Amino acid sequence: MDYVILGIGFLISLVIVLLVMPQYIKLLKSLNYNQTVSEYALKEYKEKGKIPIMGGLLFVLVPIIVTFIIDPKVFSDQKTIMVIVSYVLFCLIGFLDDILIIRRHNNEGLSPKLKMVMQIVFAIIIYFIFRDMFDHDLDIHVFDIAIPLGVIYGLFVVFMYTAEANAVNFTDGMDGLSSGVSIIALIPYLIFSIIQNEFHVAIFIACVIGSLLGYLNYNFFPAKVFMGDSGSLALGALFTAIAIVLDRELSLLLIGGIFLIEMICVCLQQFWVRVFHKRILPYTPIHYAFSITLGMKEKKVVIMFYLVAIVFSIIGLIIGVI
Repeated sequence: MDYVILGIGFLISLVIVLLVMPQYIKLLKSLNYNQTVSEYALKEYKEKGKIPIMGGLLFVLVPIIVTFIIDPKVFSDQKTIMVIVSYVLFCLIGFLDDILIIRRHNNEGLSPKLKMVMQIVFAIIIYFIFRDMFDHDLDIHVFDIAIPLGVIYGLFVVFMYTAEANAVNFTDGMDGLSSGVSIIALIPYLIFSIIQNEFHVAIFIACVIGSLLGYLNYNFFPAKVFMGDSGSLALGALFTAIAIVLDRELSLLLIGGIFLIEMICVCLQQFWVRVFHKRILPYTPIHYAFSITLGMKEKKVVIMFYLVAIVFSIIGLIIGVI
């Protein structure tokens, strides 16, 4: 594998986002493309000054463009194309949601049902376009076991896309949280792709990491830009597609542990409220609960989640390699 090209992709993507983002933020502000923080946010977060939304478009577009330029042979690599198509399609859902939020001047974007339907439809489209390259087995590498799923594998793929997209979206609530955790979680997949000699996938992942690092420079506390659903839904689909093409679907349970915890807490809270009419947790998504129960500052909560994400990624990497 040519590590030079991989490194060049990372650096070019990083530098482009670092240089372009200030002008992009000015453009978003001039267009009044602002949003209050997540609908799930606490009052103190909602009262932050208006911050531009749709910053995620840059870390979606930049790595795609850079990859196509430095690695022209990627057009013939079906696995990388699937990853890129997934990234773009779910970014499109988020883009439509963000546009509606901007026009309505509130957090009422696409309805939850319509958003979910679009995610399911796009996941089905992705599956049928690329189904010939799937082995339809669920591999547990640590035990060297392959569980044949047959036609059920298609349903499993659709579930993965929708679950992971929404899990990353739930995590996007504090400055630098979702982007930082995503960078940490992408590193094991970069290593997996290198080990498996998936050269084109590795280059694209490196470009995404570079772009996300550039974005994080403007998104870490105090944030100057938010990724919006354009970024969060795209990242969820990205993780799913990478895990699938590298034949490591179950790795998301560990490597994406933070996203999984966030989603489980939200689902559990909603279930408990609807059935028992009371909360089981102080607040969800769970990162806000640390501010409520422990009075932790936002920056400390984010750093704590980074550390937990690192532990998850290391464990997931070790198990995956084994």
